[in-house]
Amino acid sequence: MANDYDLVLLGGGPGGYTAAIRAAQLGLKTAVVERDQLGGVCLNWGCIPSKALLRSAEVLRLFRRAGEFGITYDNLQYDLGAAVDRSRKVVQKMVKGVAYLFKKNKIDLVRGTGRLTGPGEVVIDGDGQRLKAKSVIIATGARAKDLPGLEADGSTIITSREALELREPPGSIAIIGGGAVGVEFAYYYRAYGSEVSIIEMLPHLLPTEDEEISRQLERALSRQGIAVKAGFTVERTERVNGRVKLTLGPAGEGGEVECDTVLLGVGVEPNSGDIGLEELGVETDRGFVKIDDRMETNVAGVYAIGDVTGKMLLAHVASAQGVTAVEAIAGREPPPLAYEDMPRATYCQPQVASMGLTERAAQERGHEVKIGKFPFSANGKAVALGDSEGFVKIVADAKHGEILGAHLIGHDVTELLAELSMARMLEGTVRELGKTVHAHPTMSEALMEAGLGAIGESLNV
Repeated sequence: MANDYDLVLLGGGPGGYTAAIRAAQLGLKTAVVERDQLGGVCLNWGCIPSKALLRSAEVLRLFRRAGEFGITYDNLQYDLGAAVDRSRKVVQKMVKGVAYLFKKNKIDLVRGTGRLTGPGEVVIDGDGQRLKAKSVIIATGARAKDLPGLEADGSTIITSREALELREPPGSIAIIGGGAVGVEFAYYYRAYGSEVSIIEMLPHLLPTEDEEISRQLERALSRQGIAVKAGFTVERTERVNGRVKLTLGPAGEGGEVECDTVLLGVGVEPNSGDIGLEELGVETDRGFVKIDDRMETNVAGVYAIGDVTGKMLLAHVASAQGVTAVEAIAGREPPPLAYEDMPRATYCQPQVASMGLTERAAQERGHEVKIGKFPFSANGKAVALGDSEGFVKIVADAKHGEILGAHLIGHDVTELLAELSMARMLEGTVRELGKTVHAHPTMSEALMEAGLGAIGESLNV
């Protein structure tokens, strides 16, 4: 393996491997340094296995509702271990797919931990192999964060990685953090019969989403039997007879939660230490690597993408950053990424999907806004499916009708998001959305109706 490259990437996650493939397409000789499995945390211990497990949870919940559809059964049995095994098979298939793409595109995969030792120079820990490159992209990702006094031990106090491997549902579990990870695992474990409490320090679950969406999700999860504790922090932790007792503040106002297992879902910290950034003079902020619109750091020829930048902790954002970085390296002029327009998706049921500005953010930007809303309870396909919970909300500029943001909660609404993202990219209006003929009956008709609603022309509500 020749050691001179146009591009070397540290990390083979969704940002790293996508960037590598795009680089190969543009004729750049490329190597990826990866110490673990291709696909990174997302493919191996995050996005993909969790969605496989959530699918098992959905099927189990649907079985329990079988009577609604005229189906009866006796002696329902389920096996969480079998669901975990299926999720690992899904992961293995996807990892093999990435490996095939590396081979197809003649990308060199270097096993080990890479360290920047100088401009355009990466040394592999262990064997001392030295790679020379015109450009380097840091794509080392991030890892789950501990809470003081609640450090993960892998058994009683766990992170999402251990949660993906549990072969028996805990009798009771407290999930600390009400973001996407927290609510997805809350839904998953509740489907398998666990007593679930979810604790979020901010006033609502999914605190970065539109407030109406967050409130609707809280109601939906509460109806599923999940105890929602929003607006509280963990003040004190005690071990009692092999269980964990959490006192919720401020000043104990949230009461106590006693459980068998605690799942930490409070965010991540970047994997930026001990890879040579300080020695090279690469600027960071709380460990996150600082980048410009081209994904380049303050050191020429050194770029960073994905979670290690702290921009948006989403796999598709990492991939988009990777393509932008590579096209900049190749001498093209990629447009800057509009982070606030990036699609956001949460995969509990009902799912949550959004892009662009919330109603409050649009108003704070000085927009006079119009809101178009449409409930799935008035959508024929949703009613026929037996999943009519939730609604579509579109935030538009009142003067021109430009779509500023979209917020959805309902069954599988993440699949409806791309149309809205496309409309936003093309500077579409709610009138254009509302006048686009949508097939009937489909869930997507709710988008059309919300567009019409924003101009006072909704037909079915």
